[in-house]
Amino acid sequence: MSTSANGQTGHSHRLAIMSATGAAVGGFLFGYDTSVINGAVGAIEEEFGIGAVALGLVVSSALLGAMVGAWFAGPLSNRLGRIKVMIIAAVLFFLSAVGAGLAFHPVDLTIWRVVGGLGVGMASVIAPSYIAEVAPAHLRGRLGSLQQLAIVTGIFAALLVDYVIALAAGGAGEETPWGGTAWRWMFASCAVPAVVYALVAIKIPESPRYLVAKGQVRKATKNLQNLIGGNVDARIDEIQRSLKSDKPVRLRDVKGPFLGLMPIVWVGILLSVFQQFVGINVIFYYSSVLWSSVGFSSEDSMLITVITSVTNIVTTLVAIGLIDKVGRKPLLMVGAAAMTVSLGTMAVLFASAPLVEAADGSMQPALQGAAGPIALIAANVFVFGYGASWGPVVWVLLGEMFGNRIRASALAIAAAAQWLANWIISTTFPGLAEIGLGLAYGLYAMFALLAFVFVWRVVRETKGRELEDMDRLMDSKTTRAERGR
Repeated sequence: MSTSANGQTGHSHRLAIMSATGAAVGGFLFGYDTSVINGAVGAIEEEFGIGAVALGLVVSSALLGAMVGAWFAGPLSNRLGRIKVMIIAAVLFFLSAVGAGLAFHPVDLTIWRVVGGLGVGMASVIAPSYIAEVAPAHLRGRLGSLQQLAIVTGIFAALLVDYVIALAAGGAGEETPWGGTAWRWMFASCAVPAVVYALVAIKIPESPRYLVAKGQVRKATKNLQNLIGGNVDARIDEIQRSLKSDKPVRLRDVKGPFLGLMPIVWVGILLSVFQQFVGINVIFYYSSVLWSSVGFSSEDSMLITVITSVTNIVTTLVAIGLIDKVGRKPLLMVGAAAMTVSLGTMAVLFASAPLVEAADGSMQPALQGAAGPIALIAANVFVFGYGASWGPVVWVLLGEMFGNRIRASALAIAAAAQWLANWIISTTFPGLAEIGLGLAYGLYAMFALLAFVFVWRVVRETKGRELEDMDRLMDSKTTRAERGR
């Protein structure tokens, strides 16, 4: 076997790529489940007769479940294994799909959405963690980006299915030719990828790190050799050393001098919060309603949303090609700059648009003349900037920036913060939109600018580092801090 430039013996890494792809199917369900409601928002509002605040709660309820699921995914995966947690997430997805499709009231719809959210949260933590543990260092950025590629592909698939079902029924609130209201079939369609996820999870190998933690060193060694090739004894020794201080997810594990937490944990939290506070999920949860409100037909609005999701997929492929070449930090900075400009443009357009009376009697901004196409271009530039940077890169960083002994705890906290931030944005958007879309997009532009400054000043590059290197880096920082006291 030949030796590559990174020092590893020549190895196809086929199993590592297949395993990472299999784990990323959870990301597909993540994107599908959280976005399938996009096409159903208007129909749910009309059928149940609920207002903006209640609608925001129904739409964002899955995110509260995701926050809880993210928190418990770490300890569950340490106790049961990464694969079993993937299967549990798939079962929760399936139950949510069936329950939401049969919902008879906003309350039980909300409950079923929370159940699905638990699966979303688990998948959001277990996939980047598992991929980071099975991927060779020189491929980890690209394989870690598969999570985001799967998420945006899931978003596209959900929006496309919504569009096809609504088109067949003549609207999301209409009866389908095969029986049942269209929006109910939108939710029920989540059951199909849930079954696929469970079947795929059964076929991929367990994480070597989990096997070492359970004393199955021989099996861990075999799995690691199959995944990365070559002599893996030194890597197994590193894992064993790092596991000596490994503990369940507890806040005291990540205690530090800065507002009660380690600085590196705050970096992960803020990366997660900024990823959501730029308002990306407003595009994928509310875009059909948003474009309808400014003059586009219902069918055109859903088609625009599908096209936007395709843009998201293409840009994620760009990120996968660049992340291990350019690095994490430069991509984040370029993406934040693009989002600041595009969101600022949308804020100005919506703030300056004349108000017209909508069918429901409310006053809505009307994008007239060139303003409509410019807003569409700006929205897609925003999605391009996000998809090529903050979408995939944050997930990669969260999987690799923490030391082995705090990864489960820190990743759970950061992921929970991400879902909480997502919930805040998704819940507040309908109210902000009633005040003015210019205000909403202006706030998101401000957070994009703050994200740029944060990455520039605080975030460290992790390209090419082994996960065990993070333990040594943290140990050296701790030693310097103790000497400084």
